[in-house]
Amino acid sequence: MNATFVGVHDWDDRLPDYSDAGLADTQSEMAALLRRLRAARAAAANGAVSPVEALDGDLAEGFLEIDLWEMESAHGPRGNPCAFTGEAVFGVIALLLRPFAPLAERVDRAIARMAAIPAFLAEARRLTRVPAAWVERAQRECAGARALFERGVELFLAEEDAARHGVDPERLRGAARQAAAAFAQFADHLEHELRPQGTDAYAYACGEAALELLMRRGHGVTVGVADARRLAEERAEASEAALRARAADAGFGGDWRAALAALAERHPTVDRYYARYAEIWDAARAAAVDHRLVTWPDYPIRFVPRPRWSREAAPDLYFLAYRAPAAYDRVPAVDYLVTPVDPEMPADEQAWRLRTANDVAITLNHVIHHAGLGHHVQNWFAYRAESRIGRIAAVDCASRIAMMCGGTMAEGWACYAVDLMEEIGFLSPLERCAQAHTRLRIALRAVADVALHTGQWTLRQTAEAYETRGGMDARAARAEAGKNAMFPATAMMYMLGVDAIHALRRRDAARRGAGFDLRAFHDRLLACGSVPVARMASLLGEEGTRTP
Repeated sequence: MNATFVGVHDWDDRLPDYSDAGLADTQSEMAALLRRLRAARAAAANGAVSPVEALDGDLAEGFLEIDLWEMESAHGPRGNPCAFTGEAVFGVIALLLRPFAPLAERVDRAIARMAAIPAFLAEARRLTRVPAAWVERAQRECAGARALFERGVELFLAEEDAARHGVDPERLRGAARQAAAAFAQFADHLEHELRPQGTDAYAYACGEAALELLMRRGHGVTVGVADARRLAEERAEASEAALRARAADAGFGGDWRAALAALAERHPTVDRYYARYAEIWDAARAAAVDHRLVTWPDYPIRFVPRPRWSREAAPDLYFLAYRAPAAYDRVPAVDYLVTPVDPEMPADEQAWRLRTANDVAITLNHVIHHAGLGHHVQNWFAYRAESRIGRIAAVDCASRIAMMCGGTMAEGWACYAVDLMEEIGFLSPLERCAQAHTRLRIALRAVADVALHTGQWTLRQTAEAYETRGGMDARAARAEAGKNAMFPATAMMYMLGVDAIHALRRRDAARRGAGFDLRAFHDRLLACGSVPVARMASLLGEEGTRTP
């Protein structure tokens, strides 16, 4: 599955083998790889190994250690039904959505994966004690999958003019019916047969030892769990003070909730909605280039409406507007799948979507963080990195990025990119207020990550913290808490990454003095690829230093 998203298409017709025997074989193979890797690294320790090769070896070793832990834990396919539902539905979407090969070829592979879904989901029936939030997410993914296979595939055939491209419509329809029936049966199992665990802290916590493993081997940090919690609390308090100050600057007297409510009223009209994305993108790119922030690559991106065939399914799935392009597909232009706002929609639906996709959200989230200086530019550099792991680690897969070790750079840089645009004066007072709110949410994610996975908070307490302190609505807060529970040490990567980039920049500026050049620093940083920021010091010529 991850190979498909990365752009290696040798296994596009397969789903993972999550049977008991398949998982045992996978663990045995990974353990053997880990022994071989350690032996090879020990033998090469006195040889001529470049810093990049040494880092790749260590990251590969850490990846195997993390995967072996997850295979044994309840967070992986031995305990989480979402490991099945997400992989099954995105195994198909990944082939239908991206034009890396002729349509008929991609559909043939998608049909093979659809045919494998009934047996694949049948293996998930062995799960017995599953936390309630994971059951709920799996149920949503079943609903999204049924929308795709029962109705979306028919729209796909029409929208893509599939028959003209050599697709056999009846074969695709038949495979889709099989997949839809399998998801319907599994949804019924989740609803009536599986007994979910409660919401106590230990139903979700991975434990302090596992969290430290993930932090050390995934993010490359030396800070302990307790110190990470303390740092996150400090960041949250500082962000709350900054948020009140930004709200005052924007004319709301320190009432940041009122300031954020005002964001929704600043949105494009229906007829200007799609064009607004490109207008803001052009302005942001020009400002970044004029201020010599980075060498901006020629990497075309198009803001287009989400395909009609995916629209009903998308809200229940991990369906990203900007999904990191496959590192090895190298498509000529990347499509950013904008939430559709069409004149034929009911007026109240139009108004709600426009208020959600307001100018501030388009600027900070869609353009800067994702489609421009943030993820999009970082991905271009990463795919050309000397580090082989750095090229692929942060590619978006079925439910998260391919390798945890890519997270602090990918998310850290995207958050840092918005900081940069604020620094050069690109953001309005209201946008600066929204950015301060984002910093608060980043800090709260890190607090929640530690508190939830060490058993200090229940899932309900985690959601309440997001709602009462972070200003999220109840539904979004619960969804965020559930995601935190599924993927330990993932929510903290934003804070760890952006902090570490700022620290590297300060050190480089102090070391170079008058010779410091911001664009050159950013170009060197980005050229490292998607590897832990805490491990970049040696790659940037700072041997002997390490970001905490």
